[in-house]
Amino acid sequence: MERKKLKAGIVGSGFAAAFHFEALKRVFGVDVEVAGVYSPTLAKREAFARERDLNPIGTLEELIEVSDVVHVCTPPATHEQITLKALEKGKSVIVEKPFTGYFGDGRKDFDGRSFPRKLGMERAMESVVRMIEAEKASKGKILYAENWVYAPSIQKEREIIEKTGSQILWMHGEESHSGSHSPYYGMWSHSGGGSLMGKGVHPLTGALYLKKVEGRVRGNRPIRPRYVSCRTHSVTVSKNFKDLGHLRSDYRDIEDFAFTHVVFADDTFADIFASELVLGGVHNWIEVNTNNHRAICNINPNNSFMTYNPKDEYFRDIYVVEKTGTKQGWAFTSPDEDWFTGYQHEMEAFYRSVAQDEPPESDSLLASDTIATVYASYLSAERKGSEVEVPLVEGV
Repeated sequence: MERKKLKAGIVGSGFAAAFHFEALKRVFGVDVEVAGVYSPTLAKREAFARERDLNPIGTLEELIEVSDVVHVCTPPATHEQITLKALEKGKSVIVEKPFTGYFGDGRKDFDGRSFPRKLGMERAMESVVRMIEAEKASKGKILYAENWVYAPSIQKEREIIEKTGSQILWMHGEESHSGSHSPYYGMWSHSGGGSLMGKGVHPLTGALYLKKVEGRVRGNRPIRPRYVSCRTHSVTVSKNFKDLGHLRSDYRDIEDFAFTHVVFADDTFADIFASELVLGGVHNWIEVNTNNHRAICNINPNNSFMTYNPKDEYFRDIYVVEKTGTKQGWAFTSPDEDWFTGYQHEMEAFYRSVAQDEPPESDSLLASDTIATVYASYLSAERKGSEVEVPLVEGV
């Protein structure tokens, strides 16, 4: 049987674009050719292409035209625009997290600390609906690039739920580290939020996904979020914060810590933490407590390989693990970080989905529920933790 061949087009030239490209090299079920890369900044576009022997393409429209699948690896504020253009041309779109959001009113002096959160929730959901409606009208599909869904530990938990008919009773998860790679992170107008939007979406989507799986097994319908209660904090901009230089502290108008309590339609729940206030590398995990088993999906740090290094300089040319801060002493040295975090599995699944015209596990419904939960959480935080109903999009 002849293997399907698909052309990928990458939009963006930063951190996300780089790991998408690396993951594409590990797709084996479909023949993938990277048709080219587009970035609005000429120098960055050409540097990214030159380093990877790719074709730099001068316009977004031209990249879409020569691609079967468009990778949206740009700041979140641009996701909707690019997605709509690709879907209009019948192309499938891999949209990096966060899916979309509210990025202000266009004013240069927009301040993410002062706008009404109800307005932000409404505008974010309007963006979600536009993207979903465009998908319905297109031959292409939306594939939501949430790597946690495809992390091996979470996919193993999916198998357990499917084969044993587990009922998930409660979950708690976290993504935390010392601050984002992106220079745009820290400005609401670019990122659409802070820790909850930038980090919390990972364990949140993981939890939403597992309830989706459970619902599929138990009644062929996803069990969706219903209510949230949330608190956020901005510690590093406080006058009481003592900055020793270990944490990123240049956030302009976002939170650096968030906690949200999610209640599902079946009265089960999940507690999600997200923070910029954690040293020693990335802390990524979700614990699942069910009526017949307990699982801890420990994505990062992972102790499959640990090293002790007495001098930092010995490991100068050794990649240890993301955001560890130092290579001296004991370290959770990841033998294959992208494998544990699900990047290659995600791309393999997405390209098989497009090639075989099958729905992806991480789809527009999951993306929609994630954004709805995030912005309902921000409204709850504005109300000092009062419970808020999640504004779900029906008929997705």
